[in-house]
Amino acid sequence: MNDDPRPIAEGRHLGLRRRDGWEFVIRRRGRGVVAILALTTDRRLVLVEQHRVPLDAPVIELPAGLVGDEPSQEGESILDAARRELREETGFASDHWSDRTIEVASSAGLTDETVTILGASRAIRVTDGGGVDGERITVHTVPIEELGEWLDERARQGTIADGRVWAAAALAEHLGLLSG
Repeated sequence: MNDDPRPIAEGRHLGLRRRDGWEFVIRRRGRGVVAILALTTDRRLVLVEQHRVPLDAPVIELPAGLVGDEPSQEGESILDAARRELREETGFASDHWSDRTIEVASSAGLTDETVTILGASRAIRVTDGGGVDGERITVHTVPIEELGEWLDERARQGTIADGRVWAAAALAEHLGLLSG
C-alpha cells in the first residue's frame, strides 16, 4: 500500500487524491472535525439545519466544524473547537462536557476525514447562533425520546438527516449524557 497519496486536483478548500487506484477527498485546512452532541437540562437534543449544496436539500446535523481552520485558531484543542462551534452555530454553551469522545469515519469511501464527537450536557442558550460568514443555520431542540418521529416528519417534508443524528440516542448513552 502506498502511504503517499498522489494529488489529482486542488480546490480552495478540498483536494482530490489517488492512492492505490482509489480516488478520495482531503481537507486542505484544519486539523480535524468536531461534532457536538449537546443536550439541554430537559433532555432536548440541539440540532442544526442548513441547505447543503452537494445534496441540494436542507440537512439536519449535529453542530460541527473544523478544528484550527483559521490562522487565529492555530493550536486550538478539540474541546475549544467544540465549544466555539456549539456557540457559533446554535447559540448554546455548556460547562459540562463528557470525558469520553467517539471518533467516526465521515464517509470512508469518499474521504480520509474522521469526526470526533464530543458530548455536552446541561446546554443553555446564550446567544442567537445561526453560524458565521454567511451561514444560514436554523437551530432545533428536539426531545431525544421523540427524535425518530421528528426526523420522520422532517423527511416527509424533504429534509435529509445525517446518520449521526439518527444514532444520537446511542451516542448520548455511550458518552454518558443520559445518566443522572
